[in-house]
Amino acid sequence: MLVFLELSNNTLFVYYLISNLVYLGLLITSIVSSAQHQRRLASIRLEGLKTSPFVPSISLLVPAHNEEACIADSVRSLLALDYPEFEVIVVNDGSRDRTLEVLQSEFQLRETDILYVPEAPCRPVRGVYMSATEPRLLVVDKESGGSKADATNAALNAASSQYVCVLDADAILEPDALIRIMAPMFGGQRVVAAGGIVRAINGCRVTDGRMAEARLPRGRLETMQVVEYLRAFLIGREGWAYFNLLLIISGAFGVFERNLLRRIGGYRPKAIGEDIDLVVRLHRHLREQEEDYRISFVPDPVCWTEVPPDLRSLASQRARWQKGIMDVLWKNRDMVFNPRYGRIGMIALPYHWVWEMLAPVIELVGYSTIIAAALLGVLNRDFFVLFLLFGYAFATLISIGGVLQEEITYRRYQNWRDVARLVGYCFLEHFPYRQMHLWWRLKGMWQYLRGDFHWQPLRRAGFQKT
Repeated sequence: MLVFLELSNNTLFVYYLISNLVYLGLLITSIVSSAQHQRRLASIRLEGLKTSPFVPSISLLVPAHNEEACIADSVRSLLALDYPEFEVIVVNDGSRDRTLEVLQSEFQLRETDILYVPEAPCRPVRGVYMSATEPRLLVVDKESGGSKADATNAALNAASSQYVCVLDADAILEPDALIRIMAPMFGGQRVVAAGGIVRAINGCRVTDGRMAEARLPRGRLETMQVVEYLRAFLIGREGWAYFNLLLIISGAFGVFERNLLRRIGGYRPKAIGEDIDLVVRLHRHLREQEEDYRISFVPDPVCWTEVPPDLRSLASQRARWQKGIMDVLWKNRDMVFNPRYGRIGMIALPYHWVWEMLAPVIELVGYSTIIAAALLGVLNRDFFVLFLLFGYAFATLISIGGVLQEEITYRRYQNWRDVARLVGYCFLEHFPYRQMHLWWRLKGMWQYLRGDFHWQPLRRAGFQKT
């Protein structure tokens, strides 16, 4: 028993040590990547691209399920973007609230007999509507497919542009977000997909569907998610993308080659985590075709979206994320350590198996053995000190690094009190928030193992308007 406790505790220490060292490396890499990105932007001249006839067209795909609280503001925000040529395609995915009625009232929708070809699989479409006041808006009304993937496929089928941008219905993009997220496509290498950063709109001030003032949320739970998002995007995704190892582009804001998505059959309708599922399938397809490509992350185009304001909604979201990653990794287990898939099979997927999918189990066992060792009076003091240093202090410093990187480079929050609050919340991210997150992920694992794949809609409070 004592040997097992010692082995388990040492394993947990090594696990946290490797995890934090990886994130330290990603933090350094993301700083380098951000500096390179700023130099690249200076050579592209974004202002000129906003009026250029040679910029490729984009179809904005917006799945909406029970989004009456924010859908009108979101659509107005999208229609006001600074981009030469784009269309907005909203899919009402069998909403039980007034989502479709709000769109009809706000944009004077009229049903049309436009040809709709269901190339990507989705539930039957009940009607296609065009706006009498805004020719760039198309609304597709369909039966509920029970997943965002099904709804996004319906929008993909209606898209006519060279690229598609997949968004959440509660998203508000900054005016130049589209031209910025397209920046990697203007380089020499083929970039088949790019993701932007997603940030919490809770607490911010929105005017006429546009971000008027970026402010931190008042709620503690929402503020904690701001820190979490900065760490995940500005450290994690930017770092992984630098090595072309990115496995996920957020479903809230990502751009893809339209024909490539259609070539792989669009989104998998039964996918739980449709965003990571799609990117892994893109990697698989392009590696098998032996094509050169990159999947990028762009740190400065911002998508503002509402994060869960209460524990129940947040727990449901994180459980679904855990189910999504389990679903994807298990279905693509043949890629792990398979040289055919290059660095994706040899590095990215094994890392996600151990430090993402299995992390809740590893941490639960580790915490349990630490408590057991303490109760039996055999907990090594030196081990416990090192565990606190590398499991908490080191990880907290990395989170602070992510917050400071944002403020030094992008400065979305102008009030110094907001920055101070963010730094303060970094000390709470790994205790007790991480342990709460552990429980939610374990719940997601249990739901997946028992076959509970239902898509639970989140409660929306809507934007703070002026």
